[in-house]
Amino acid sequence: MVTLGLVVARFNDSVTEPMAEAAREAAAARDAVIADEIAVPGAYDSPLAADRLARREGVDAVAVVGAIVTGDTDHDRVIAEATAAALTDVSLDRDTPVTFGVSGPGMSGAEARERVEKGAEAVHAAIDLAEELGPADT
Repeated sequence: MVTLGLVVARFNDSVTEPMAEAAREAAAARDAVIADEIAVPGAYDSPLAADRLARREGVDAVAVVGAIVTGDTDHDRVIAEATAAALTDVSLDRDTPVTFGVSGPGMSGAEARERVEKGAEAVHAAIDLAEELGPADT
């Protein structure tokens, strides 16, 4: 059985809460356990929480869910790129799968609400990677 950590961004919670619920349902459907869940203010804040979960004994993978919607500037792209890069670093530094279930950038709130399945997709990817890679060599 795969044990997961789940990081949920609260910003745009009308989108991220359904994403988190989809993630929980996907874990249950795959007989995976979410050992711990950490809520963070926004997607940009997720790498530190993902790192903390990835360091925990018994956590096989971490799924991150969030939504980055567009505004009047390129801020959404900056946030998305920084977040993706930092989460990749966590995964590589901790030798633990960290999956990116963050929708955006460049989409409206309505478009984000149409992509709540990204929460489930992040969990499925985390489970698949954990099963394929097995435990990290320490």
